[in-house]
Amino acid sequence: MKKHQVLLAILLYCATFSSPAFAQQNDFIEQYLERLENSKTYLILMAENMPEEHYDFKATADSMSFAENLMHIGWALDWHSQSLLGGRKARDWNTDTELKVAQKSKEEMIATISTTFDNAIQLLSDFDTLRLNDELDYLGLKRTKRQIFLLLADHITHHRGQMIVYLRINGIKPPRYILYQ
Repeated sequence: MKKHQVLLAILLYCATFSSPAFAQQNDFIEQYLERLENSKTYLILMAENMPEEHYDFKATADSMSFAENLMHIGWALDWHSQSLLGGRKARDWNTDTELKVAQKSKEEMIATISTTFDNAIQLLSDFDTLRLNDELDYLGLKRTKRQIFLLLADHITHHRGQMIVYLRINGIKPPRYILYQ
């Protein structure tokens, strides 16, 4: 009887992890990581193309500067990946300066954003796909971890779009768009 239970458990395990749904979840992570890598490449190209003397440029007085948009992407990337998806305690916006503009040079900001992307990519490459449907509180809304992945991608695109406009306003042609991001 015990042998039958063990055999049944093994069969159920194999059926679960070879099912189309499981394969789709693994595909989701692989495709997301490709998107995140391309997003990193494109964002860094944009950051490199903006001259440092224009990093404080703002389209309007109440909007974020080019540098603030860049570092805000890093802050949100860290929070969504490391805290919401990874479970690490969130950084304290009032005291943590690692992902703020502060007195950082252009090179320091680019290095910081690159490291933040690398850390997120590492964490997400090890993400347990069985947790994609886990729910959490997202600013008062109930969201799944899969939705957090998608929210993060949208957020990066939103602020990167602002940065493209800032490049153009300053007479700088943005780098050619990189697909699948």
